[in-house]
Amino acid sequence: MARDLLAKRLAFILTKLNNGERFTLKELAQEFNVDTKTISRDLKERLIYIPIKKEGNYYFLEDYVLGKLNLEDIKNFATISGIKSLYPTLTNQFLTEILENKINKAFLVKNSGFEMIENKKDDFEKLSRAIINHHVVEFIYKDKEKIVEPYKLINSNGVWYLCANDNQKLKTYTFSKIENLKIKQDKFNLNSELLKEIEKDEINWFSNDAKEVHLKIDNSAKEYFLRKKVLSNMIILEETSEYFIVSTKIAFDDEIINLVKYWIPYIEIISPNDLSEKLNNILNSYIKRTQPVQSQC
Repeated sequence: MARDLLAKRLAFILTKLNNGERFTLKELAQEFNVDTKTISRDLKERLIYIPIKKEGNYYFLEDYVLGKLNLEDIKNFATISGIKSLYPTLTNQFLTEILENKINKAFLVKNSGFEMIENKKDDFEKLSRAIINHHVVEFIYKDKEKIVEPYKLINSNGVWYLCANDNQKLKTYTFSKIENLKIKQDKFNLNSELLKEIEKDEINWFSNDAKEVHLKIDNSAKEYFLRKKVLSNMIILEETSEYFIVSTKIAFDDEIINLVKYWIPYIEIISPNDLSEKLNNILNSYIKRTQPVQSQC
């Protein structure tokens, strides 16, 4: 896994922009010892809400915001981008220290990667504006036409999703699968109850058709599951000296199937039976495909 000082790098880029500096992707890549694609993602995805301008190969901050970014802006950005919880505190003193070259060498942040959405930058900006201005959007999703009220763009485990009100039901759509996006002139009023549901984040995927799943997890993986909150809505039902059983809610089978496949042999699906059978069929099919061919004498 590539080492990526994400929090430090973004803070430095913000500082450079705020100081009126101009730089190329190559210059920043060399300074932070990463490739130019990583810096490009920083500017086009992680700092998408910052009015960054490009002339030739140089990037810089728009004049109308030059010099207006401060430590509070960095705190707000850390909160929005989800990196605030990386550190025990984000006081002005701590931020000042982490920006100091001698001190920030004490920190190293590794991440599990982000999906590439550079080719959908325009759609990302369109959706952002639609959410801010409360405009209804229309798009094609899995060959079906959708007309929804967009509420939030949510990044979960490096993947972006649109959370939207679809006929008074909260639903999520994988952003990269949204096609032919159009912003309609129609505007909508935010539903306060739906907003509360989003903020609670009690289930991994918003759906009125959530399915309850029971999992049996070996205690050797317990610390990780509890510390990382792998399942945000997980409820512990039973604990023994060897394993613990939890309940969680999902909207799509692949949510839990992919998780269980990753954690085999430390986890198994107890219920529902159809989900357990589905996973077994996938595993049996894999074993058959990967069996070595026996040569005949």
